[in-house]
This record gives sequence, structure tokens and C-alpha cells, in this order.
Amino acid sequence: MKIVFLLHNAYAIGGTVRTTLNLASALADHHDVEIASMSRHLDEPRFAVDPRVTLVPLVDIRPYSPDLRDPAQAQPAADFPAEDKRHHQYSGLTDRRVRAYLAGCDADVVIGTRPGINVYVSLFAPRRALRVGQEHLRHDAHTKQLRKVLARHYRTLDAVVTTTAADAAVYRARMRLPGVRVMPVPNIVPAAGVTPSDGTAPVIAAAGRLARGKRFDLLLEAFSKVAAKEPDWELRIYGGGRQKDRLETLIEDLGLTGRARLMGPHTPIEAEFARASIVVSASEAESFGMTLVEAMRCGVPVVSTDCPLGPAEIITDGTDGRLVPVDDPHALADALLDLTADAGLRRAMGEAALRSAHRYDPAPIVTRYETLFADLRATRLQRTWQRESTRAQGWLRRRLHAWKRATPTYLRTPANYPTNRKQHTA
Repeated sequence: MKIVFLLHNAYAIGGTVRTTLNLASALADHHDVEIASMSRHLDEPRFAVDPRVTLVPLVDIRPYSPDLRDPAQAQPAADFPAEDKRHHQYSGLTDRRVRAYLAGCDADVVIGTRPGINVYVSLFAPRRALRVGQEHLRHDAHTKQLRKVLARHYRTLDAVVTTTAADAAVYRARMRLPGVRVMPVPNIVPAAGVTPSDGTAPVIAAAGRLARGKRFDLLLEAFSKVAAKEPDWELRIYGGGRQKDRLETLIEDLGLTGRARLMGPHTPIEAEFARASIVVSASEAESFGMTLVEAMRCGVPVVSTDCPLGPAEIITDGTDGRLVPVDDPHALADALLDLTADAGLRRAMGEAALRSAHRYDPAPIVTRYETLFADLRATRLQRTWQRESTRAQGWLRRRLHAWKRATPTYLRTPANYPTNRKQHTA
């Protein structure tokens, strides 16, 4: 089977890039796998690409590329939806290249990896191929305008795959998609390849974009309480982003200089997690929670906010980690203090985390995808009938509504129907 992924930029660093490369590599054990990167800005990808996976860049935006001189590159994309926040990174040239690539594509399965790209799949993927849209963000993270666009285009897909069961339930409840399978499949998180943490280092680690939604400000506030009671412990925050200067100032204001450190981006992150004894996440929302599983792969217990939607599906509270309320620095600090004060508890939770993380091994995730593909093929005619009959019913309802608006009330109310011509003329 040939499986093609459409990816925003395979040469960049990002959670979707990493998870797509992991899945592509796992599928390559039994299938022909290709990744079409919408753009290319570097000579080599930042993440390693399995040599069995073919990488096809569609638009080259490196400084010396002739694609930059193509007039279509200066035109805004028409097919990629303007409602997707990455629209400004797409162009008329991207539209043209994607259309041409998919027109000549011999794929059995085409998988999109972000909302706007899923629209490309709905518009241009070969009709013989299964069309799958992955959602790496939450339904509620999309604007109302984007959700309206997606509802229209997702109806032509064969499946929508979310990273959590909770998000799949939201899609089923709020987006009517007749004939479309909506199914949760978590991301693959491979084995860390590092010696698991022994839980003795007085280090708390966190990782992610330095963005408001990750709430590193709240984490620093919580850690200030920990630092006052545990003078040997330090906090290391890995990642880059726009909040760096603000967080540096906050560290100074809280008197945490030398105790809380912004470490910058680190890839891969597992070696850093293995040097810690606790990993923490203070996010107000997560579509999955990749860093949580990566920490568990290193035998480290995780303290996380119980935010929508991923953490509660990853962490078993009190067994392999802790869940605390969102936006509550005191609860977060108390959970951290429980672990800093008890080496035995850290060790037991870390061992449980390592065992639990096997749920994200490649083999069971690949099996779920292969089962989905087989089911989609077996039910294709049935799902097409479901989709078309729903569409026909909608057309009839709209026609009836239009008829009611255009027809006088006495002609469409049975109680007022004339019983004979004399009554009617009277």
C-alpha cells in the first residue's frame, strides 16, 4: 500500500513534524510511504527522516530558489483556506504544486496533517485513494469561521483522526459528518533510547514553546513556593518563543535567579528529561501532550494540569503522575512538593510511567491505522450511500423550506384548504 502524508514543512521543528515522521517510519516497515512537504526552507530537515520514507518538497523557499521568482509565489493562496492561521505562508504557487502533485499521485491513502492541508486533501486527492484528515489541534482551538469551512470540506473525507478520544467525541457532537469515520489514534512516541532517570537528581524539568498558553508564568509562581521549602531543587525550562524576555524578568522578580533557568530549545529532549526527577506541565490546553509521554518514556513522573484534552488520557493520577486543576499555582506547587519530599514515591511513579508509556509504542498505533484503512475500504460504498442520502435529505428540506416561504399560508395549512370550488371562490 502506498501512503502519502501532506505536511506543512518537514524541514522545520514542531510537534506535528515529529509525530508525522514517527508514524511514517513505523508504517514504512510494511508500506511504501511518502511525505510531501508544502514548503522547504533548509537544505536538510531538522529531524532525522527514515531513509525508507521519500520526502518530496513542493515549494522551495530557500533564499536562492527560483520558486521565489515565480509570480504565483507572490499571490495569496486561493484553495488553502484563509481562515487557517497559516494562510499567509501559502501562495498561489503552493495551490498549483499541491494540485499537480496529487493529480499525478498513485497513493492508496492520502493523509493531511493540519486543517488547511486537509482541505487540500478534500479538494485534490485522487478519488480512488482513501482521504484522511488528521487533527493535531483541538476542535475548540479552531475559530468559528475555520470550523465552518472544515465542516464543509471534511464531509468529503473518509476519516478524521484526532489524538484523543475526548476530541473525537467533540467532533462527533458538533460537526455533522455523515459517512466519515471520526476516530482517536494517539501519537507514536518511540522508546527514548536513554537510561531512565533514577529519580535522585534535584531537578524539575519542563518543555514547550515559550507561549502564553503553556503558562510557564504560573509554573514559575508555583516553583517559587517549592524553592522556599526545597533549597536544593532547581527548575529547568526547555524551549524558545516570544515569552522568553517576560519569563526572564519574572524569574528575577520572584527571586529565582540561579534556581529557575530558561535552557533554550533542545532536540531530542529525552536526554534532558532523563537528567530530571520530575517533569511538569502547567498548560491551559493540550491537544495531546507529547512531552508528557516523552517524560514517561524516561521513567520520570509527570505533574500536569488536568487541561483539555490530552493529559487525563495519558496520566493515571496518583499512579504514574499527578493531575492538578488548571490555573491553580498552589495545587501545582503542592503536587510538586509531595514528590520532591518523597524519593520512594518518585521512584514508584517513575517506574509506573515507564510501563504506561508502552501504550505509545509504534506497533499498536500502526495496527490501529491499518485496521482503520481496511475498514474504510470495506465500508466505502455504504458510507458513500450514507453521505449522499444525507445530502439528498438536506436538499429536500431546503426545497420544502423555500416552498413554504413562497406559498400562501392557506394553501399549505390543511385546516384552511377549501373543500369545494364554491368555498374557494367565496
